[in-house]
Amino acid sequence: MKSKLFSWLDERYDLSPLIHFMEHKKVPVHKHSIWYYMGGVTLFLFIVQVVTGILLVLYYQPGVDTAYESVHFLMTKVRFGWLIRQIHGWAANLMIFFAFVHMFSVFFTRAYQKPRELTWITGMFLLFIAMGAGFSGYLLPWNELAFFATKVGTDIAGAVPVIGEAIKIVLRGGEDVTGATLSRFYAFHVALIPAVITLMLGMHLMFVQRQGMHEPEHYQALPPEKKKSIPFFPNFMLRDALLWLIVLNILAYLALFFPWELGLKADPFAPAPIGIRPEWYFMFMFQTLKYIPAHVWFMEGEVLGILGFGVIGLAWLLVPFWEIKARPGSKMRPMTVIGIIAIAYIILLTILGYLL
Repeated sequence: MKSKLFSWLDERYDLSPLIHFMEHKKVPVHKHSIWYYMGGVTLFLFIVQVVTGILLVLYYQPGVDTAYESVHFLMTKVRFGWLIRQIHGWAANLMIFFAFVHMFSVFFTRAYQKPRELTWITGMFLLFIAMGAGFSGYLLPWNELAFFATKVGTDIAGAVPVIGEAIKIVLRGGEDVTGATLSRFYAFHVALIPAVITLMLGMHLMFVQRQGMHEPEHYQALPPEKKKSIPFFPNFMLRDALLWLIVLNILAYLALFFPWELGLKADPFAPAPIGIRPEWYFMFMFQTLKYIPAHVWFMEGEVLGILGFGVIGLAWLLVPFWEIKARPGSKMRPMTVIGIIAIAYIILLTILGYLL
């Protein structure tokens, strides 16, 4: 019966080439093979986000008078509702964390080089959009911390030269953070951003599957008899699934022992609480803006900082097209130095943001 079912499907959808491709696809095995799994973990956490997000939407009611109350009801009255919300929140943070790890692993192994330029670019867009998803979802509980953090974040977006004010109006749905802002962020978070991520993710995975896993230079230099590899299916997929199970256990542990507090309901007329901070993945940028003087020459410091991050982000997106080649005999590549400096800067400024 199984054979007849496959024959019936194969006749209509031509599945044999796909099966043949999966049977013959190989994954290189070397000292850096662990980094191949980071993209899969990020994908798994996105799936967790989608599943838990759908469950949350069943009870969430966007609106100034209903958002906070619906989240409170979900956490106190709905069976395991608190667990679903905690897993959703932690999965969002871990997804972005592993996306950063995946990005830097690709950067240091130089997997962005020809012919994988578009794989790098689509991956970078996915990271940017995921950070936007985190920002849009932060406001949805309509609590005090999220309200004022969103106000600060949209103010920073409004400082972008020329188009900043228009961006702020589009994000807020007006001059201030109101119920219109909540409705827009809800639409961004549950409809627009997931649709864009799904489209971009499909392209990214297609590029990866079409071109195969990147082979580092030290692996390429090995003679054929010393190159080791494993089949993508089932060996690599089973290892990937095992890592997904481990990450799921970590998620459950974080959700149980380090829950996100709901806090107080947002009050637009109340003074901003002390110590308003963005999410950790925006902290290094936020802290940098605090260190820039109010005016630098003829330009406002905040505008200069935003322009600087914009230029750096664009340059990072286009890394495959301006890569600095190492000189013959040099012990360390210039791109490796750049990557180390970037990681050190992000970590240092993030720590300072939480300590100061």
